[in-house]
Amino acid sequence: MDKIAALQEILALDPKNSFARYGIAMEWVGMGKIAEALAEFDTLLHNDPDYTAAYFMSAQTLAREGRNDEASERLKAGIGSAARSGNTHALSEMQAMLDDLSR
Repeated sequence: MDKIAALQEILALDPKNSFARYGIAMEWVGMGKIAEALAEFDTLLHNDPDYTAAYFMSAQTLAREGRNDEASERLKAGIGSAARSGNTHALSEMQAMLDDLSR
């Protein structure tokens, strides 16, 4: 069974399982299925607005697609999430990426 199918089985039992949804999004990114990946990230962040890694990875995905304005907005939201959870490492990484996109 492939990774996406296995993770979808987890989601069938628990549709709000953030880890499984993040895994699916990352698999889609790796396969170049950007629309599918971004949809998974969006659902994940809707269900779990403090899943900080999803902000950063979805912003990177958006930036690679040349969607810098959307990436910047995602980073700003992610910085808020990182601040709420005390994740200073993620906060600094996202701030650095935001600064790069702003240049």
